[in-house]
Amino acid sequence: MDTAHIRNFCIIAHIDHGKSTLADRLLHLTGTVPDRDTTAQILDTMDLEREKGVTIKASAVRMAYAALNGSSYELNLIDTPGHVDFTYEVSRALNACEGALLVVDASQGIEAQTLANLYLALGAGLEVIPVINKIDLPAAQPDEVAREVSNLLGTPEDQIIRISAKEGLNVGDVLEAVVAHVPPPKGDDAAPTRALIFDSHYDVYKGVIAYVRVVEGVINATDEIRLMATGAQVRPVEVGIFSPGMAPTGRLTAGEVGYAATGLKTVRECRVGDTITLVANPAAEQLPGYQKVKPMVFAGLYPVEGEDYALLKDALEKLQLNDASLEYEPETSAALNFGFRCGFLGLFHMEIIQERLEREYDLDLIATAPSVEYEVVLLTGEVVRIDSPADLPDEGTIAEIREPWMRIQIFAPDEFYGAIMELVTKRRGLFIGQENPAPSRVLLTYDIPLGELIVDFYDHLKSRTRGYASLDYQFHSYRADELEKLEILVNSEPVDALAMIVHKDMAYHKGQALVSKLKDLIQSHQFAIPIQATAGGRIISRANVRAIRKDVLAKCYGGDISRKKKLLEKQKKGKKRMKRVGQVEIPQEAFMAVLRIGED
Repeated sequence: MDTAHIRNFCIIAHIDHGKSTLADRLLHLTGTVPDRDTTAQILDTMDLEREKGVTIKASAVRMAYAALNGSSYELNLIDTPGHVDFTYEVSRALNACEGALLVVDASQGIEAQTLANLYLALGAGLEVIPVINKIDLPAAQPDEVAREVSNLLGTPEDQIIRISAKEGLNVGDVLEAVVAHVPPPKGDDAAPTRALIFDSHYDVYKGVIAYVRVVEGVINATDEIRLMATGAQVRPVEVGIFSPGMAPTGRLTAGEVGYAATGLKTVRECRVGDTITLVANPAAEQLPGYQKVKPMVFAGLYPVEGEDYALLKDALEKLQLNDASLEYEPETSAALNFGFRCGFLGLFHMEIIQERLEREYDLDLIATAPSVEYEVVLLTGEVVRIDSPADLPDEGTIAEIREPWMRIQIFAPDEFYGAIMELVTKRRGLFIGQENPAPSRVLLTYDIPLGELIVDFYDHLKSRTRGYASLDYQFHSYRADELEKLEILVNSEPVDALAMIVHKDMAYHKGQALVSKLKDLIQSHQFAIPIQATAGGRIISRANVRAIRKDVLAKCYGGDISRKKKLLEKQKKGKKRMKRVGQVEIPQEAFMAVLRIGED
């Protein structure tokens, strides 16, 4: 089709503002999906996406639309992930478009993720069309929200489209606005081929399916293609479009969005952000913006039953076929035996992976407390990266420890200013600045250590602001601080899965809280169990789990006292020997106690 009649756009919104519902309505309105075949969240194919109401995997669909001006248009909708953990995927999807629909809930107003994605869209040079959704709700305030959006974008209030995606109200106006305002793609079919990969998934029969936007040139099913970042060279198994299922066309031209089934056996060879070109007539340079996605949060995954280790390894291999951002390596723990150290994009990504492993592969797993990657500078000047506290070198060899800091934006009603300030300051956060993008709403910017952010920061933020605050974050820098390893000894043996790296000022409080929790969780044995917290080479807290005491004097009805003493002495020696060779059973809940420090 002539590029003048092509429109490539995406929908950006905060979680639960109606992005997937609007996409469904557009598919019905254009006849791409017949009403009889309808399901909620058509483009969200995973059960977890439907349950959580958030898009996890990007997807694309081509719609044919006959506009009111009498012309026919090819509309390519790219549905982007809706969570901050997948910001890189969102940025690549935005680069595949010329326009974006900014959807704002009429009852909630602008939120942090709305702003974050809006700035990404403006940075990518997209034409932004504001849309106010859910105007049918009793709590809807479309006029007030329109004023907020107008202040933010400068769009006149009367030109902001007001819809109800659920009821189908005014959705036709959205399609007309896309045709009228989103510019057609630029690109020359005769130029050397460059196509942006904005997502991919693994297919058992066709290998890795690359979701592509052809920027310049043409991709034919008969061409041999090369991925410029990874260097992989293949002849596509199939080339086609999404409508919304995969439909082979054999050819994609400049400006079009579709897929190329590469036949590659792993997603690692076909990464998001890479550029496809032709082997016969290669492009001089790849499209800008590519980067290898780095995990930010690390945790150990262990099977509850030791014999499930091979099943867990197999499940992780299969999951990694579809998710190149998941990294894992074998790990051994004295307390939990054999498992894997896994790297995730964030806590939500970790939660999704763990749920998929347990559901799709029927595994029972123990996940250790999440940690982050630290930079350790040794006295020799060497810099070592560690993602597990157990790997921290000996204290005498360390010059400094650097931890990752994030820049966060919290968007909330200004009445919660004090509560937010107190929470962030308590977590070692530093105030950077504030804005008031809307009346009685404040956008606060802080720097905060990632280690303080990943455990329960979001839960506390929501509870202190009655659910009104929203959070966005991105990596900022590594900074040195007074950090040390907090280790837990159970019966004088270190438990590596309970170790953590903490700030010197908080070591005593966290050590005492963890020891107190473990004392309640570890069951009594036939010998006393000391639980100790150590930091900086000294014991900072201790508690004892009392022994189960057998009454050895029960059979002594009177008699000489020396006989009783002899029995008690014998019991004492037996308990001393048992303490030396006995094994302490540590329950699963103990490993999650790290997450609940400070809740009480």
